[in-house]
Amino acid sequence: MGGITSSIAAKFAFFPPSPPSYTVIADAGGRLQIPEVPGRDGVDVLRLRTRRGTEIVTIHVKHPKATATLLYSHGNAADLGQMFELFVELSLRLRINLMGYDYSGYGQSTGKLAYIVHKLHSFLKDGKVYDFCLVKGVTHNQILNAFFSFFFFPLVAHHKTSTLFPLKQPSEYNTYADIDAVYQCLKEQYGVKDEQLIVYGQSVGSGPTVDLASRVSNLRGVVLHSPILSGLRVLYPVKRTFWFDIFKNSDKISMVNCPVLVIHGTSDEVVDCSHGKQLWELCKEKYEPLWLSGGGHCNLEIYPEFIRHLKKFVLSLNKSKAATNGSKKTTVDSNGSKEKTVDSNGTKKETVDSENQAKPSESSGASDSFERPDLPEVSRNSLDSRLEKSKKSNKPEKSRMSTDHVDRFKRKKGLVW
Repeated sequence: MGGITSSIAAKFAFFPPSPPSYTVIADAGGRLQIPEVPGRDGVDVLRLRTRRGTEIVTIHVKHPKATATLLYSHGNAADLGQMFELFVELSLRLRINLMGYDYSGYGQSTGKLAYIVHKLHSFLKDGKVYDFCLVKGVTHNQILNAFFSFFFFPLVAHHKTSTLFPLKQPSEYNTYADIDAVYQCLKEQYGVKDEQLIVYGQSVGSGPTVDLASRVSNLRGVVLHSPILSGLRVLYPVKRTFWFDIFKNSDKISMVNCPVLVIHGTSDEVVDCSHGKQLWELCKEKYEPLWLSGGGHCNLEIYPEFIRHLKKFVLSLNKSKAATNGSKKTTVDSNGSKEKTVDSNGTKKETVDSENQAKPSESSGASDSFERPDLPEVSRNSLDSRLEKSKKSNKPEKSRMSTDHVDRFKRKKGLVW
């Protein structure tokens, strides 16, 4: 029953661009490329198989002087073709390697039924089956059509689409399997260690990001860009986590053990800024948040303060890793003013930041410019009861938006996260 409800909820959470903004081809040497984006050195295009049987497309952008690797989970109405330029720009500005991916059912990433078709094709290529087809004069596509006619009603064997059984099926648990596949690829193929990895989740991408960060204890850092408390809370401000909710970030964020930066616009009309603020309050290891005054859901990257604050966060993580093992924790209180550290002798030190850092940063229009295994459900603790235990910001603020390119109708309906 829970799976059915989550599937229904997914209908309101995912809006993959249709048609996809890009294609994937192989060059003469078998190397994958995306012809719709500018060719660049140091960019790898990969296909990865997930534990749930889907195949996802990923892009790895390499920086020659990288100090870390960032794993980027995009919003619910974008794909890799639309995100490519931002990925390159972030890699250059932050001096990091960056890996982005399309969720199952987005772009050229496949869904469950396409995987079934792939397996059937593999089976039909078996020697004995192939010989049988030759003797009987039966083609592979005829066998596929017969299979689908019997099990799934008439579908096209070339695995196009179907109104009853769509080939591409984004879902909450698919996104968890997707990010796990990318994480394993970074570790095994690129040699990235947990302490070198920053995970970045934008809007609905905060779901798989928080899920991974809650299970990997020693990541370098987490960035939550216009994050959601949970799927249901985007549509209705419920105070408890229900069993049929999706992306239960409010229940998982307390299990994240690394510094967390939250960025949210105060005029977000899709995911209210209160989502970001409450998640920040629930973090174990808070980093100075960024509440962009007047920022919406899809435009934060154009604010000069966005890239400046993000770079500051990455540099602070680099310094903390370069420091001695004894100097570990840095936290900011609810006013963003006190910084506590523990030195190598275990002595606690408390300092007060300068006036510029006394409060969470707000956009000032500065001169900088930015050019373009499934888990069991968490307990249903009351969100309010946990928030009351932690200090809240003195100033309530408005709301903020994300990089999801979506039409005005979906935006007004509050369905683009």
